Amino acid sequence: MFQPTTGAFEGATFSIPAPSAQGPRASAKPARAAGMRGVDIVVDLGAEIGTKRWWRGMGTLGAMLGVAATVAFHPAPIVKPAQPELAPTQLAALDTISIAPLAKSPQGLAFHQPTARVTALAEPPERPRIEVTARLRDVDSFNGALRRAGVSAADVANVALLVAGHTDVKSLKPGAAVDLVLGRRTDKSQPRPLESLAFRAAFDLRLEVNRSQAGDLIVTRDEIAVDDSPLVVAGDVGGSLYQSARAFGLPSRVVASYIKALSPKVNFQRDVSSRDSFQMVVEHRRAETGETETGNLIYAKLGGKRDVELLRWVHNGRTKFFLADGSSAVEGMIKSPVAGARFSSGFGTRFHPILKRARMHAGVDFAARSGTPVMSTAPGTVIFAGRNGGYGNQVQVRHASGIVTTYSHLSRIASRSGQRVGAGDVIGNVGSTGLSTGPHLHYEVHIAGRPVNPRSAKLPIQEQLEGQELARFKSELQRMRQMKPIAVSHDA
Repeated sequence: MFQPTTGAFEGATFSIPAPSAQGPRASAKPARAAGMRGVDIVVDLGAEIGTKRWWRGMGTLGAMLGVAATVAFHPAPIVKPAQPELAPTQLAALDTISIAPLAKSPQGLAFHQPTARVTALAEPPERPRIEVTARLRDVDSFNGALRRAGVSAADVANVALLVAGHTDVKSLKPGAAVDLVLGRRTDKSQPRPLESLAFRAAFDLRLEVNRSQAGDLIVTRDEIAVDDSPLVVAGDVGGSLYQSARAFGLPSRVVASYIKALSPKVNFQRDVSSRDSFQMVVEHRRAETGETETGNLIYAKLGGKRDVELLRWVHNGRTKFFLADGSSAVEGMIKSPVAGARFSSGFGTRFHPILKRARMHAGVDFAARSGTPVMSTAPGTVIFAGRNGGYGNQVQVRHASGIVTTYSHLSRIASRSGQRVGAGDVIGNVGSTGLSTGPHLHYEVHIAGRPVNPRSAKLPIQEQLEGQELARFKSELQRMRQMKPIAVSHDA
């Protein structure tokens, strides 16, 4: 049994009552009732759920949450003292130190407002020297580019006179750059004096113009070393000759020249297979500064079903391709002097549509639009170019072996008497001059002064190298054969 205990502590006495048989809850109620006058504020919502006491606790909790929400969403304003309005100069000063995104064009990049100690200059100072690059336009001149860059007329004239002895500035291509340095001027009404100038005058030459201490302009040559070794490439035709050749980095015009040169001897649609090989020797220059320049085709070879070798050679002042035996690659005459024209009338006696009677038609006609180019069908010399009665505007060309060709009814003559022409050169344009019912070309071929049928007669017009020229040709051909390609492509 637990007995009541009494004791004393520095004059005070206390007692611990014995526990009730009903437990601590039964003994606590009388104490709360005595101290709080029967009001129970703290309610355990986890017990006695659904009783009046539990609902009173829920109400108390809801009221407390409502008060807290009211205070949270309707805070009392914070009272601050009023600030004096800033003056415009103060606002401007704040803008210069403000921070804002660049997209909003912040004023922070501006200069600070000047103070009373700042004195305005009479005029802004100039840079002591200016470096600028002048570029030639499509329709431009060397002198005009310098004037646009600010070079004075006197300096332009002096520079033009100095460089004229080293290069022809008219040969400069559009886009050529001229680096300039302009010096200080004493008066803004005057152009800046030229201090130095430099430009690439040629693939192997750079010119510089500098002003000496005495004030004179002096030109200096800077020779650029160039390797002129030809570019030699070889490979298999593969799926496409054009693509296989272009894989070496050759310009499309070089590949087109190769195909055109071989076309008189090779049918590329029928005679060339993927297993055939090709070889090209092309003009090529490489400067010590790294620039490269690719020129024209020199040597062409196709190996396979048709073995063909061609070498470019200058004969009688004209450049053309010759076969290994020294004969020209173009055999006979071009079949049609008008590319893509329609054959409209043949050789022989026929009823003339204008004269209304039978008459010998000493040539053949090709119908085409007026203005279509007319080509010489073989190399030769123009012996007549002008008006010729019913033939209208006419051109006559004498070829080898006593052959003469005539081209009539032209709308325009593009050659002159005595002019040397090659196969494929344009000598005029299709027209309807003279006795003609519409735009077409009347084409005749005469051998020993007599007209022959151009579509059936054998016309052995072919140039042949002879004597010492043939020996030089074969020596150069052997040199080309001995050149080793820089790379060999095997295209499956």
